Amino acid sequence: MKAAVIVFPGSNCDRDLAVALRDAGFDVSMVWHKDTGLPNGVDLVGLPGGFSFGDYLRCGAIAARSPIVGAVAEHARRGGHVLGICNGFQILTETGLLPGALMRNRDLKYICRTVPLIVQNATSDFTARYRDRQPIDLPIAHHDGNYSADPATLDRLRGEGRVAFTYAVNPNGSQNDIAGVLSENGRVLGMMPHPERAADPSLGGTDGRALFRSLAGCLAHA
Repeated sequence: MKAAVIVFPGSNCDRDLAVALRDAGFDVSMVWHKDTGLPNGVDLVGLPGGFSFGDYLRCGAIAARSPIVGAVAEHARRGGHVLGICNGFQILTETGLLPGALMRNRDLKYICRTVPLIVQNATSDFTARYRDRQPIDLPIAHHDGNYSADPATLDRLRGEGRVAFTYAVNPNGSQNDIAGVLSENGRVLGMMPHPERAADPSLGGTDGRALFRSLAGCLAHA
């Protein structure tokens, strides 16, 4: 199984994501944002957290226009898997690979702490090793994590089972407590919490480990 982690100027969770993926059994390549193609045979593309391009304009807006993003979008259109975490989720909404937008937090403050979540869909390739409605704890670290979408989109996400995670206690004002959403085919996941920061006991928790092992298990049997 091969994964590519995209590195933008200002990414700061790229190595963390690569470590978590390697621990789950992936062969990981780091890909610079100015590259125009992904390595051959890539199964999964990871868009890491951080502050790409200093969060100028809107979070993820400049990164979404980097040369490599065209290849990421094509990978997704072919049915490839894409995981966007925090800033990566913001980039996915800016590219249109996921609906909605990440707005300024409700209290207009940066939030950095571990929060309780609920797994809303345990049938996706990203969540197969969780249980439906399983409570988990993952860290968040964002200033613009308030997920927003129009009512029709919110209804569609809920009705199609595309809300992967919700906050048990809403920290940022996200509509319907949404913490992570899936694409129509279930192969693109964007989430604000950081599973890669909860994938090793030395980090204080392992509730994120199941996400990476879910992906590895699904791709190994694809």
